[in-house]
Amino acid sequence: MTASTTLESADARDLPQRHPFAPGTRMWDETGLVTFSLTAGSAFLLQTMEPTISAVVDKHSTFRTDPMGRALRSLASVMMWVYGGEEGLAEAERLRGMHATLNTTTPDGVRHTALSSGPWAWVLHTGTFAFTENAKYFARRPLTDAEKETYYREAVQLLRNFSVPPKEIPENYAAFEKYFTEMVDNHLVATGTAHDYLRVIRSVAPPKQLPRALAPVWKTAVAPIGRMQYFVTVGTTPESARRKLGLEWSAADERKLRVLGRLIAYLLPLLPERLRYFPIAYEARKLERDRDRLRRIIARRPL
Repeated sequence: MTASTTLESADARDLPQRHPFAPGTRMWDETGLVTFSLTAGSAFLLQTMEPTISAVVDKHSTFRTDPMGRALRSLASVMMWVYGGEEGLAEAERLRGMHATLNTTTPDGVRHTALSSGPWAWVLHTGTFAFTENAKYFARRPLTDAEKETYYREAVQLLRNFSVPPKEIPENYAAFEKYFTEMVDNHLVATGTAHDYLRVIRSVAPPKQLPRALAPVWKTAVAPIGRMQYFVTVGTTPESARRKLGLEWSAADERKLRVLGRLIAYLLPLLPERLRYFPIAYEARKLERDRDRLRRIIARRPL
C-alpha cells in the first residue's frame, strides 16, 4: 500500500476553496525569507527520489544544463504562490498547464505523468517538510506542535490552490508526519536523477549568458556557496533518504549544521527587510504596508 492510498477517506472532508494568501499568515511572514533557499534543496532532492517525478525531471528538466536558471525560475514561482495574490492562483494554473504535457515512459515500459495525483501532491508536501526543517535549524526556535498545526492548515490551502485531490491531503499535521515517513521509508528510491542533482548543486555551473572567459572566476566565487548548499541539503534530508542515497552524515556534521543555523538565525533579523526577503516577497510586503497606511488615512478623513 502506498502512502497516497491511505488518505482516500479525506475525500469527504470540508477542504478550503482556492484562495490567495494574505498578510497575517506564517507563509506570508516566512516563505519569502532568503533562508528559504537553504532547505529548498532537500525538498527538490526528495522530489527526485519519487519514481514518477524522477522520470519526468530526468526527461524534461534543465537542472543539469541550466541549474542557475532553473533555480531562479523555481524560486520566483514559489514567491508568486504566496505573494502574488490572484496572480498567484494564475501561476498555479500555469504550472498545471505546463506539466500536463510533461510525461515520459521509462525503459521498463512504465508510463509516468507529471500530473498524477500522488506525485503532484508530493512536490508540495516536500515543501511542508522543508518549511518545518527550516524552522528547526535556521530560526531562533523550532515550531511548537500548535504552530506546526497552524502552518499545516496554510499548507492545505496551498495544496488546494494547486488542485491537489482531497485523497492526497492528510487530515492534520500528525497525519502528515505519518504519511511523510511512510513515503520516505517505503516509496522513495535512490534514482540517478537524485544523484545528478547532488552533483550539480555541489559545483554550480555558470549561467548560460556568462561569457566563457569568466567561467573560472564564477567557479571560484560560487565554490563555497555550492559546498554550503550541498552540506545543508544533505543535513536537512531525512536519515532514511540519506541511507538510500549512500550519503554520510556524522554527529559532528549535525553539530556543525546546528551552529551554522544558530548563527544565521541570529544574524538574519539584523539585516534590513530588503535584504532579508527575496524581491517579490519584499515588494509585496511593502505594497501591503502602503495599502494599510492608506486605509488608516482614509478612515481618519474629515466627514
